[in-house]
Amino acid sequence: MELISSVAEQTSISRAKATEVIDAIFEAIEGALKRNEEVRLVGFGTFATAVRKEGTGRNPRTGEAMRIAASTTVRFKAGKALKDAVQ
Repeated sequence: MELISSVAEQTSISRAKATEVIDAIFEAIEGALKRNEEVRLVGFGTFATAVRKEGTGRNPRTGEAMRIAASTTVRFKAGKALKDAVQ
């Protein structure tokens, strides 16, 4: 499924307008996550940032221990309605 085509078809708007709308949604989500804010899409799910702690790992090629730096990542938790729809 191609999201832009699907939205344009279901809402009877042009592909250009659908692209504009979807881009605006993604920019809003990205902006909120950059500010460490949660984004809740009721019935769909929640996007949030999470910090991965620093740790140690192994280089699979050499077996040498190496430091893995802390990092920030994005987490998504599906909402009940989405989970139910998939079942």
